[in-house]
Amino acid sequence: MPAQLQRLIDEQNTVWQRMQEIQSAAEAENRDLTAEERQNWDAAEARLTVVSGDIDRLNRMAQLSQIDRSQVAVTTGEPEGRRGGDAEEEAKRYSEAFSAYLRRGMSRLSPEQQRLMTEHEVDLRAMAAGIDTDGGFLVPDEFRNIMTETMKAFGGLLNLAEVITTSTGADLKWPTNDDTANEGEILGENEEAGEQDLDIGGRTLKAYIFSSKQVKLSRSLLQDSAFSLETWVPRKLGERIGRRAARAWTQGTGVDQPQGLTTGATVGKQGASGQTTSVIYDDLIDLEHSVDSAYRPNAKYLMHDSTLKVVRKLKDGDSRPLWVPIPAPGFPATINGFSYELDNSMPEPGASNKTIAFGDFQAGYVIRQVLSVQTLRLDERYAEKLQVAFLGFARLDGMIQDSAAIRLYQHAAS
Repeated sequence: MPAQLQRLIDEQNTVWQRMQEIQSAAEAENRDLTAEERQNWDAAEARLTVVSGDIDRLNRMAQLSQIDRSQVAVTTGEPEGRRGGDAEEEAKRYSEAFSAYLRRGMSRLSPEQQRLMTEHEVDLRAMAAGIDTDGGFLVPDEFRNIMTETMKAFGGLLNLAEVITTSTGADLKWPTNDDTANEGEILGENEEAGEQDLDIGGRTLKAYIFSSKQVKLSRSLLQDSAFSLETWVPRKLGERIGRRAARAWTQGTGVDQPQGLTTGATVGKQGASGQTTSVIYDDLIDLEHSVDSAYRPNAKYLMHDSTLKVVRKLKDGDSRPLWVPIPAPGFPATINGFSYELDNSMPEPGASNKTIAFGDFQAGYVIRQVLSVQTLRLDERYAEKLQVAFLGFARLDGMIQDSAAIRLYQHAAS
């Protein structure tokens, strides 16, 4: 573990302990915090928020640094073991041609490189309506991996849900079910076994196109060999697509876009009147037990960082904090014994908002991503500004697949 991360974890625990000592002193004397104690508490809480954010950022950076860029392959979905030497060499040449295309544009490629690029050209308009350009190119695997891992490094539902990857964007029939109410039986001698149909529903996983919007760079920067274009561009495209996809997976309507978690999951607990921005200890206990016990061994919390700030102040009936910071390297921080994931596309505390999700997300939510990712370089549109724009496109979907596995906490309406 990097020394900086260890230092931040130690500081987080020290600050948290200081906050608990301030609170415990007031509780021991059955009084409110003094003005000085409140000032010290607020200062400690502000520092705790900064340190926790720094820990999250370092963990995301660690994820990004672990991306394996050594594997270069043609984006066809063909298993690694079945690629021959010729295919690997072709993939390497395409990767080199793609990098040259990003930096210099199509017109300055060699005839061989132009041939390779043309073979990987896709008609973006054919995939969906509303795209005003017809030329895009499949990205090499190492470029796609950087985009995908960047999206995951931002945390959230993508790190928790079941993720399936398909080689094409064709509609995919996907079963949905909730069988927790059904059980077997005890048979007497010579009795026939009863019947109980498995109630399986179904929904179609689509391949909605997510765009990064245009990312513009100056031509002088592109000509600078010290600028790592092949890393910077996919990270930036991945960040933008990742943020938009995260919001769709948490709040999407399910109509011409993914079914969002807060749209499709069931409310397990609603706050009492007046709890438009607050949560109490009993609410979280009720929320946990609204999920069938079969799912709880793998359950986690999911929430916005501003919601975590509210939860971090809660205590159980014995005045023990529900939120426990990272106890040691390699262990997660927990809420009432359950680990949690932050996703800032989740709603923030507010009237009627569904701000906390709890359950087995691997069982309850499925994300579909198409293996092929496209990118496009726009040379002429900003030529007078001596700029070049890049666009990234990814095809994704998501939905609830087991309605019993996840429950939501909803604030009171007033």
